[in-house]
Parts: sequence; structure tokens; C-alpha cells
Amino acid sequence: MVAVTVMEEEDGEFRQWDELIPDALGLIFSHLPLQEILTVVPRVCKAWNRAVTGPYCWQEIDIELWSNRCHQSDHLDRMLQMLILRSSGSLRKLCVTGLQNDSIFSFIAQHAGSLKTLKVPRSGLSNSGVVNVAEKLSSLTFLDLSYCCKLGPEAIQAIGRHCKSLIEFSRNMHPLDVASVDSHDDEADAIASTMPKLKRLEIAYHRVSTEGVLKILSSCVSLEFLELRGCWDVQLDNKFFKEKFPDMKVLGPRVIGFYDMINDWEDCCSDYFSDGSDYLAWEFLEDGEMGEFYEDDFEHGWDDNFYADRVNIDMEPHIWPPSP
Repeated sequence: MVAVTVMEEEDGEFRQWDELIPDALGLIFSHLPLQEILTVVPRVCKAWNRAVTGPYCWQEIDIELWSNRCHQSDHLDRMLQMLILRSSGSLRKLCVTGLQNDSIFSFIAQHAGSLKTLKVPRSGLSNSGVVNVAEKLSSLTFLDLSYCCKLGPEAIQAIGRHCKSLIEFSRNMHPLDVASVDSHDDEADAIASTMPKLKRLEIAYHRVSTEGVLKILSSCVSLEFLELRGCWDVQLDNKFFKEKFPDMKVLGPRVIGFYDMINDWEDCCSDYFSDGSDYLAWEFLEDGEMGEFYEDDFEHGWDDNFYADRVNIDMEPHIWPPSP
């Protein structure tokens, strides 16, 4: 609970906290939980109410945790509209998950004149929805479109053409969501052809080929970090990266997953497939058995509570099948 108090100056005099300028109050309140900012702080005094209803607290909006637990899209849309309007055009950073429609994304873009960082993972955005508003996102330097399964190369190309200052792009996927995808090389081509200034790129669990990654490496010459975790079709080893790109940090393609912690993998899983030495994780996924295997026998969730509705236990992220 927040309470009004006084602050002591060096000369021994006291001043009320509500005499702080709104910018200072906004900076302080930004470290409070969202619920307290919206429900407790405005009731303390008029000065604090003005601070939280104005733009001072909302230049950076991070409601990713709250939105991850909000299962009603209309509630999420109303919250975003209220907070973005409060920012009065000064919004620099927005982190939210699970957008369910293009209309709210369009609303964000309409107020993105100062927006530098945008994280909208696990959202149901469409290619056309992104293409139609990409030019309004031209100030972005960081964009996270991870786990947005409806998006493809059209959206990525539009972002790359209009967001000329983009230096960080996150497009990680979930293994189950890409099990039926033949190739993501078209997305790799879109990245290579439109995002030459990238310094950080994450494309975990993409079905991208070696050729696709080489195109990215040859076009994005400023890359400092590349995540290829779970990109099992990429045949590039550590020796290649050390020789060709000694200053670049690379994660993957191979991963150490949950099953690597089991000493005797073949014996443990003999009930699920006949020949463990020939096991291909993607084939297992495509058979549709992986979800049942985890739910029935281990009862834990996927990456960062991706399927939180179906489980009750939080586990460490990146608990995936091993590389073949």
C-alpha cells in the first residue's frame, strides 16, 4: 500500500512528496506494480492522480505479465487503449502478449510516432494487418514477433522496408507450431533482403536451411548475436562461426533439452518408439504424439508458460526435444 509521507532536505526542512514535479513522480511510480499504479496511487492525492493519469508513467508500458494472464481480448484491448492514450504520443516502449486482432495492432501503430521497442509475442496478427500499418512503425529499433504463427514473409518484408533503424528482431517459434511447416527459408530471405542493420536476430526453432542462414549472414554484416536454437536443418558448426565470424555470439543450432538429462534415453522411452538411435524429433512432433507424451507423463508446460492454461506447474524455459 502506498502512503503519503514527507521527505527531509539537507537543511532539516521537510517537504511533502506530492510537491515533486510530475516527471519525478512518474519515474517513481513506474517501478510499482500495474495494479497499484491504476487503483491505489490515484486515490492518494490530486497530485499523484495527475501523475498517473498523464503521460509521466506511460512512456514505457510493460504489461506482458498481466496480459499473459488476461484471457479476455476485449479487456486487453481496453487496457491498451487507455494506457496508450495516457502516454499522449510519448510512448517509447510497449511490451504486451496475446493480441488477438489486427485492429488493436493498428491502434498501437497509430500512436507509435516515438515508439522504439515493441514486443507483441504470441499474438494473432495477420500478414495484411502488419503490412497495412508497417510504415507507421518506422521508429522501431527492437521488434519481437515471436510465436506469431499467422505471420509470414510478407509481414517481415513490410517491417524491413519501413523500419530502417531496426537493429534487434526476435522471431522465435515453438516446435509444435512449426512441425507441419516445410521451410522457413522465405522468412530468412525476407530478413536478409530488408534488415541489413540487424545486430541481434533470434529465429529459434525455424525450419530454415543452411543456405537461408548463409544469406542472412552475408547480408546482415553487423550481426553480433544470432540464435539458431533448434534449427536442426542448419549444418554449420562452431568451427565455421569461429573462423568466419569470430566476434559473433551464436546460440544453437543444437540444444541441450530435458531429455539430455536422462542418462538412458533409449531404455526410458522404449515404449514410445522402436529405435531410439534413429529418433528424429521432428518426425515425433509431426506424428502428434509429443503433446500427449508431455501432458500425461511429465505434466509441465512449454516455453515460458506458453500453454499455461493446460498446466499448473511452471518450469524452466527451452525444455525441448534434443537435436537429432
